Amino acid sequence: MANAVLTINAGSSSIKFALFELGNGLTRIAEGLAEGIGATPHLLIKAGGQVALEKRWPEHAPETHEELMGEVLDWVESHLGDDELIGAGHRIVHGGDRYTAPTKLDKAVFDDLTKLDPLAPLHEPHNLAAIRAVFKLRPELPQVACFDTAFHHTMPEVATRVAIPRAFWAEGVRRYGFHGLSYEYIAEELHIVAPHLAKGRVIIAHLGNGASLCALKNGVSIESTMGFTALEGLIMGTRCGSIDPGVLLYLGQEHNMDANAITDLLYKKSGLLGVSGISPDVRTLLASPAPEAAEALEMFTYSIARHAGAMISVLGGLDAIVFTAGIGEHAAPVRAAVCERLAWTGLELNAQANAANEVSISTPDSAVEVHVIPTNEELMIARHTLALVS
Repeated sequence: MANAVLTINAGSSSIKFALFELGNGLTRIAEGLAEGIGATPHLLIKAGGQVALEKRWPEHAPETHEELMGEVLDWVESHLGDDELIGAGHRIVHGGDRYTAPTKLDKAVFDDLTKLDPLAPLHEPHNLAAIRAVFKLRPELPQVACFDTAFHHTMPEVATRVAIPRAFWAEGVRRYGFHGLSYEYIAEELHIVAPHLAKGRVIIAHLGNGASLCALKNGVSIESTMGFTALEGLIMGTRCGSIDPGVLLYLGQEHNMDANAITDLLYKKSGLLGVSGISPDVRTLLASPAPEAAEALEMFTYSIARHAGAMISVLGGLDAIVFTAGIGEHAAPVRAAVCERLAWTGLELNAQANAANEVSISTPDSAVEVHVIPTNEELMIARHTLALVS
């Protein structure tokens, strides 16, 4: 009998999931996406590279996470047959200052996590909705919470403080950092791909629709471009990145924008989409002849290089840069533009290796190594889940 674990990443209207079989390590045997929750749900599951199930609901549609999770769990158990699902691991965006490691879920922990909703109101309630659904549908199935903030718990206090009155610190107003599961995976992969860098000074660039940098020293996070929320730092697909707080005051005073309108602007209408007026997708912008597309991409790579320069100061030098996530793994022109801006560090890019998306894309003489390592947050969640439910 081969047991299995399920990983779950729930958003406001979607549930991404992957199924891992235990054997010689953890092997992904299926994955899927349930989207359109509350509107026109669509469920697509693939196993062995083939479509295993696809369902649409034009009428009498499932309207909640619970109903869609029921569809997912039913399929998983049917697919496993005599094998056993031994645990479900959830990506939880925010763990606050208390949850600094993967945690087995029970009612007390779940109730405690609901108190963190104000810290991540656009993400946390939806993450927890999937947990609530599994509790109700499969109450005996062990569940594990894996936090995107946990990896950055090693940042020194000076990097986490916010320069407003100290009383707000007690409320949890501090810099947390995000994308931690991705960074944790890359930190582990460095032991395999480039063991000599595992204890070095490394900047990891997680570049996707959400984008951030992490400064890694001796294998742990000491700085992140993201802070109290996932808005800070780099320009992103639809998020503004770091912005003068005075701009927000101006929007409220001169445009009568309330908190909801400003939230919508900063999270959904800014970044590459806002600057270009075309798309948040780097692939679309690279293919576009419009000058606005070129300007958005230049701002993006400038933002990455500018924040990387600050991280080099924090690290006291730089041994390597690792690109990961959708843009980092596939957009060679973006990597080239970032590396060109960081040539002052002695970094030399191997243009052919970069164009071919090879693992090592710096020249042998480069003072700074450059690597491209695919991330795997689902596998990281599966590993943590297995460790806690075994």
